[in-house]
Amino acid sequence: MADTLDQQAALDIVLTLRRRWADTLYPQVRREFDESRDTTATPDSSDGPGDIEQLARRVHALPGYPWFAWMERGTQKMLWRAVDDAVPLNEPADMTPVAPARLTLDPAVRLPGWYTEWDIHLQPGGVWSHDRAAAVYELGAQLVMLGDNDDYKFHRLFAETALPTRDWRRIVDLGCGFGKSTWPFKKKFPDAEVIGIDLAAPCLRLAARRAGQQGLAIEFRQANATATSLETGSTDLVTSTMLVHEIPAEVLPDLFSEAARILRPGGALRFLDFQFTGDRFRDLAMIEHGVRNNEPFMPPMMRADLPAMAGRAGLVNARWVAFDERDAGRLDVLAWPARSEWHFPWAVLQAEKPA
Repeated sequence: MADTLDQQAALDIVLTLRRRWADTLYPQVRREFDESRDTTATPDSSDGPGDIEQLARRVHALPGYPWFAWMERGTQKMLWRAVDDAVPLNEPADMTPVAPARLTLDPAVRLPGWYTEWDIHLQPGGVWSHDRAAAVYELGAQLVMLGDNDDYKFHRLFAETALPTRDWRRIVDLGCGFGKSTWPFKKKFPDAEVIGIDLAAPCLRLAARRAGQQGLAIEFRQANATATSLETGSTDLVTSTMLVHEIPAEVLPDLFSEAARILRPGGALRFLDFQFTGDRFRDLAMIEHGVRNNEPFMPPMMRADLPAMAGRAGLVNARWVAFDERDAGRLDVLAWPARSEWHFPWAVLQAEKPA
């Protein structure tokens, strides 16, 4: 993972701190919360802002909360510093796509202000600014998952459990990044045409190289997920992984409209993202994670009624189901197994286009 012992030690320290934040600090603050007062309400879309603000004041007053809050943002910053040090300054030296993967970049694509104005995940400069940023993101993406996604099991689980088994002709992965979410689709459905869409040219260059190195004939295209330029009714399955919460609420209707446009009749939509659990402490932690991790669009997305939004775009049977990233993958209901440690409330938004 790193070239020197010092670099590897820095990565190991950050990873250990983040694990203790998740499995020690979070349960401690949770115990403090449970030992305080009433826990009956939930900070979901039906709550008024006053209720959430009152809940936040209560949580912020807990003895362990300052440590929890600082560790979340502080170790995220430490993570990117350690990753940046571990990636050589000349890395990647070669970003040439490797066959059979293909790459199409569009110099006319405009990066929206909401995309470039934030260092999402606190990664300095974002993933779009230069080629090295993609290599930094590739390494950082493993550590962000607390080291539990080094072999991309999480993404394989999504492909294996959340997608209907069909003879897909075309699968389009929106917000594909450096390709980690796209590779499993081609591996599971080798006869399908698989297209990865992203705004960041550096990530797409790295994606085409990494896919080709695995012998995967995936096409990567630079485009906005709300305007893919794909043919109307040309796609059987539209997917995304951790994309929806990084799009402003006012732009989300365009995302669903574009997905519905490119889907064939009978086609399917599967978006993997986050949802409220009904546990007001955990849900507040997710709201504040959006603030501390430079993900400003996450809280509004979680409060929005995305199934209704999908319905207005012409999709049917839209609903959220839970997703357990450890081994079960997609669950049948919007309910998560009990866990004491911090973890993301993963969920799959599924919908279909009428046949």
